[in-house]
Amino acid sequence: MEVESHVVVVPYPSWGHINPMMNMSKILVSKNTNIHVTFVVTQHWLATTAAQPKPHNNITLASLPDLASAANTLGDVVHAVMTQMEAPLEDLLRRLQPPPTFLICDAFLFWAVAVANRRKIPVAAFWTTTPSELWLLYFHIFQRNQRGGQNSFFDYIPSISWIRQADIPLLDENNRQILQWALKSCEWLHKAQYLLLPSIYELEPQVVDALKATFSIPIYTIGPNIPYFSVKEISFHTNGDNHGYMDWLDHQPKGSVLYISYGSYLSISNTQMDEIANALHDSKVRFFWVTRGEENPRLKEICGHLGLIVAWCDQLRVLLHPSIGGYWTHCGWNSVIEGVFAGVPFLTFPIALDQPLISKIIVEDWKVGWRVKKDDKLDTLVKRDEIAMLLRKFMQLDSDVGRDIRKKAKELQHMAQMAVSKNGSSETNIKAFLKNIVQSGSNIAQIQNGIDNLN
Repeated sequence: MEVESHVVVVPYPSWGHINPMMNMSKILVSKNTNIHVTFVVTQHWLATTAAQPKPHNNITLASLPDLASAANTLGDVVHAVMTQMEAPLEDLLRRLQPPPTFLICDAFLFWAVAVANRRKIPVAAFWTTTPSELWLLYFHIFQRNQRGGQNSFFDYIPSISWIRQADIPLLDENNRQILQWALKSCEWLHKAQYLLLPSIYELEPQVVDALKATFSIPIYTIGPNIPYFSVKEISFHTNGDNHGYMDWLDHQPKGSVLYISYGSYLSISNTQMDEIANALHDSKVRFFWVTRGEENPRLKEICGHLGLIVAWCDQLRVLLHPSIGGYWTHCGWNSVIEGVFAGVPFLTFPIALDQPLISKIIVEDWKVGWRVKKDDKLDTLVKRDEIAMLLRKFMQLDSDVGRDIRKKAKELQHMAQMAVSKNGSSETNIKAFLKNIVQSGSNIAQIQNGIDNLN
């Protein structure tokens, strides 16, 4: 009989990190019911995480105290995470029953790797964004200490694609403290026993191969870490709480709607929001816009009646709807991978951190999208006339350019869906990683049995 493995999963306390690690947990337990996951969040995120659907009872939640910092800046929040969570996590691991046999932590939380090593628990570091960002950060900035002038170029896909230092927000003076924490995380990656990447091997093969040649620990691409396992439910199940938005989509022509979302954390200026809203009005393009609730009345008044504005939606479900013809995104990795899985082309509008790099990958490497801005400078204000012209051109499905990017988007969709099918690259890697988890559980059980026999 297979020994039950107790896996503790520790994400960085932000929804963009919690969500992919919860999806990963659901995938693991759906493929091996002898695995039990304790998913650890701060009290602040407990109710939100608990409200998400679970595949069965193999996932339970545990909480750590909320962070003491009341500061609103990203740097202060990161500092609180890096200095206040380690001791409560170690205390939790000491109290958990049965004792943990494996730990999966956000790769940014280097101190969680340290806790696992002290407690002799095998640990896998989960990198939550594109492997290209890891290569850039680890190989150029951490290992080589390359930080030249603003016009210096780094090869984010080894020897193939390049990015200017000026387009890497993490190297901006305002992000110095966050960069130092990120470099500390790079230092500790080798001290984990495994590295997990939320990507698909075929999307970034050169980068994954370069990382495997650089690291001595096993590396698994296990993406997409999105709720693709519920696609059948998305196709046939009607959510009674969707406030009519799926019904609205059902009544729109195929490929006619532009989906717009900037994620749940970062925001853009009110001035830029007004330019976008006016451009939507002028362009006469159908749209489905997800914004925070307080902005909705003003935006609805500006945009007119060709679209829908909501405070929340089931994003993957919406992206998979046949009426969606494009996705305007902030280029958060989870959102982009959902767009890839849905087979839609992109309009890129990066806001911070890894997003300009992801924008370049979408536009220059995958060739499945266009930039809203002429470059990836974060402080550029794009005016309504320029946006309106771009929207009309982008949503012309029968144009030569429109057909080309939509064809490429469908090719990426096929690649993503093949990766998670039987014998696909991600499916194969998930099974290999599960063997590591199960073996660790067996080893710890044997050691414990030996101790009990001695007693």
